Amino acid sequence: MGASMRYLSQRFTMPNRICMGVLTDIGTEELAHLEMVSTIVHQLTRNLTMEEIESSGFAPYYVDHTVGIWPQAAGGIPFNACEFQSKGDPITDLHENLAAEQKARTTYDNILRLVKDPDVIDPIRFLRAREIVHYQRFGEALRSVQDQLDSKNFYAFNPSFDNPCKTSCKNCK
Repeated sequence: MGASMRYLSQRFTMPNRICMGVLTDIGTEELAHLEMVSTIVHQLTRNLTMEEIESSGFAPYYVDHTVGIWPQAAGGIPFNACEFQSKGDPITDLHENLAAEQKARTTYDNILRLVKDPDVIDPIRFLRAREIVHYQRFGEALRSVQDQLDSKNFYAFNPSFDNPCKTSCKNCK
């Protein structure tokens, strides 16, 4: 949910249609990932007995949500709008997205180390593979932004925003 909101929000400040398209495509796909993860959670929890709920550590969640799907981190922190980032600076946002995709891949790696159920493993492997593709596409989008900049010193500042005098100030020398 956070990734989808991040990407679909960031698309509006991207400087070219390549980046906008990548963010739209991946943001939409992330909604499908939310559906897949929610389906897995539902399938794993729908028939729990009260004994299983109590012994598994699921009781606090159950008290608030029964077995309804409520997005939260593995540590129990619920999702909120602060989970997604949109800075309005294409370079900053794309680096944020690259990091987010790597963190998601690592999360899926960790799940795969813990889970033995093939009905969970197969979709998680698929999702992990998609995170790698998303990372690559964001790298391509970042390169398209960098190639359009009027300066190649884009690691120190973003010339499109930090040096607007070249194109807009009449009094600059």
